[in-house]
Amino acid sequence: MTDSTGEGPQLPAIDATDRAIIVATQGGLPLVARPYHAIAEGLQLTPEEVIVRVQRMLACGVIRRLGVVPNHYAIGYSANGMSVWDVPDDRVDQLGESVGGFKFVSHCYRRPRRLPQWPYNLFAMVHGKSRDEVERQVAQIAALLGEHVQSHTILYSTRILKKTGLRLAGQKMAE
Repeated sequence: MTDSTGEGPQLPAIDATDRAIIVATQGGLPLVARPYHAIAEGLQLTPEEVIVRVQRMLACGVIRRLGVVPNHYAIGYSANGMSVWDVPDDRVDQLGESVGGFKFVSHCYRRPRRLPQWPYNLFAMVHGKSRDEVERQVAQIAALLGEHVQSHTILYSTRILKKTGLRLAGQKMAE
């Protein structure tokens, strides 16, 4: 499906209930045992309706993804480093899967190199309570990657960035 200009995908229309669910969840889910139940109660819906609508919006692309965005500093992890790795392009996906399996890696992904200045193609965010801890964890990644590593470094966080996704505002709703 394309938009009216034929230039890109057109998302399905959302109704007032979908919009209310998006607005209620876009700032984060309530920190309770059953967050969809709390959303449902606030919107005077059943939890099942909220869950089904969220699943439908995910499936059709109205909502791209749901994810956890922890504040690592608030939970005691003040040494946060993006470890960047130069590994063979034909192995980066397989190696990234392995690196992403470490509990101390919050996210791991592939990015294009920007040669000659930037040779790194595998990124893994590591969290620790000290830089020494982060460096020990990065050493574990290096050991796992072994001979596949050409070079690597750690880029430490120097400040907290505002972590928010796209916010819904003024979108036309289906009637």
